[in-house]
Amino acid sequence: MAERSTAAVDVADTSGDEPLSAKAGGATDDGAEAEGAAGTGQDGARAEEKGAGTPPPDLHSGHKLARRYRLEECVTRLDGFSSWRAVDEKLRRAVGVHILPADHPRARPVLSAARSSALLGDPRFVQVLDAVEENDLVYVVHEWLPDAVELTTILGNGPLEPHDAYQLVHQVSQAMAAAHREGLSHLRLTPGAVLRTGTGQYRIRGLAVMAALRGITSEHPQRTDTESIGALLYAALTRRWPYESDAHGLPGLPKGVGLLPPDQVRAGVHRGLAELAMRALVNDGATASRQEQPCTTPEELAKAVAALPRIRPPEPTFATPTPYRPTSFQKGTYGPAARQGAALAQPVATPPPPLHSRTGKALKWGVSALLIAALGLGSWQLADTLLQGENQDQQNNSQSDDDHAKPQKPASVPLKIAGAEEYYPDGNPQHAGDVGLTYDGDPGTAWKTRYFNQGPDLHPSVKQGVGITYDLGSERKVTGADIALLFGGPHTTVSLYATDSTSSSAPLSSMKKLGSTQTDGTEAKISVKDPKPTRYVLVWMTAMPWAPRDTFSGAGYKQGLTNVSFSGLRS
Repeated sequence: MAERSTAAVDVADTSGDEPLSAKAGGATDDGAEAEGAAGTGQDGARAEEKGAGTPPPDLHSGHKLARRYRLEECVTRLDGFSSWRAVDEKLRRAVGVHILPADHPRARPVLSAARSSALLGDPRFVQVLDAVEENDLVYVVHEWLPDAVELTTILGNGPLEPHDAYQLVHQVSQAMAAAHREGLSHLRLTPGAVLRTGTGQYRIRGLAVMAALRGITSEHPQRTDTESIGALLYAALTRRWPYESDAHGLPGLPKGVGLLPPDQVRAGVHRGLAELAMRALVNDGATASRQEQPCTTPEELAKAVAALPRIRPPEPTFATPTPYRPTSFQKGTYGPAARQGAALAQPVATPPPPLHSRTGKALKWGVSALLIAALGLGSWQLADTLLQGENQDQQNNSQSDDDHAKPQKPASVPLKIAGAEEYYPDGNPQHAGDVGLTYDGDPGTAWKTRYFNQGPDLHPSVKQGVGITYDLGSERKVTGADIALLFGGPHTTVSLYATDSTSSSAPLSSMKKLGSTQTDGTEAKISVKDPKPTRYVLVWMTAMPWAPRDTFSGAGYKQGLTNVSFSGLRS
């Protein structure tokens, strides 16, 4: 199937073996011996004994689980379990399913791993949708991504450009660092476990579940996953697997030479990324010759990636335009000489005779009369226009005098923001460390809220509102605020309040409301009719539009502030 390489089935990769279609009905293992040879550098990762002879469930295409998931195609069948591409008939979407008998020795660990992975809810991982024990079967349902491509397939076309390799290690290391902070590890992070979507985002499949299905454990899971990320970066730079055995469709290193740096395997490798791959691969505590410490955790690797100088994407290439070719009907001589010859060949036209006849004289008098009439009419219109202009000037001068006699309204000036703090009276902040992004002058950065299931108006029992308190440095009379929003749609409600401090302990009822507005767009403007002196201003949102899932949070009612500015009277 064309979708198999993009299907997000955790265990479809076979460590360099032939695809399942080449071993129809005869697959009983997935290259565990080859993987053992290829993964000798991974610290402490080991596979437990296989399923003690437990036969895989006797299932077939068309079988339904829970009267909902219809099995379509078996992708992997080995070691007492099978993996399928299926259809969720309730939601009409493709899903992946892992199935094993309830009495399988790994059934309980698989259920536990799937439920823990589902609780993470990080969009950088392929999401677990369901984990059920039913009718002597245990099955795990997860996302199926038809538009994504395995890293194995991408590397089959050659090594990645430096910018693409940087994005790979940047996104994967940050995702695994977040997983380990929640106590989750992968332990089988291979090119087959990393997918790239059409938007360039990398997603990891099989978090915790893949290792539980294979019975893989590790005494040092963070070091194991860090070395795996280093192996992915090494393969992306060189199109070589950094061990002696061939694996995942990639040739291994020459036997007996040890681990060679990427820039010694392939010319033109980015030096910073090459050193980073070695620091992640050789992470057993040894000090490298470059006097740089090895990376032993995904968190350390993510910080090392962030410290690299910016790697620019390659310049876009444009096709060379096709040169102009004259058509077949353009024949003969062209150019100035040809045009000059053509002009010489033309006869000189004889000028018409002068108008000396009676008809000619009448025509001349008629034209003269028309010219005189036109001049007279033009002069009359010009004089009338000048007179009207003088009257208008007099009216304008009179109006200007009246305007000067009226009192002028004081002009507003931009107010400088000295600081800001997130306001969360319920004790649950959104992202308190990002409030500075709302007044840094960069429209590409934003303070973002979490997503809510009910909206647009927030339910008071869940959340009264979200907002940020801004410090203007001294008491100023605020006349308005311009707020740039991250998401548009129905609808966002924003209010301004004058408060005594940036503390979240002050209740909203103790503050004075300055103004409010509601918008469906990405810009909110609030005008204050009666400005009062205040140093601290709260921007408070009580309604937010629905927005789809992004790399930051899931789909739901949410909003973000990209830029906030205030105006006020001169002090």
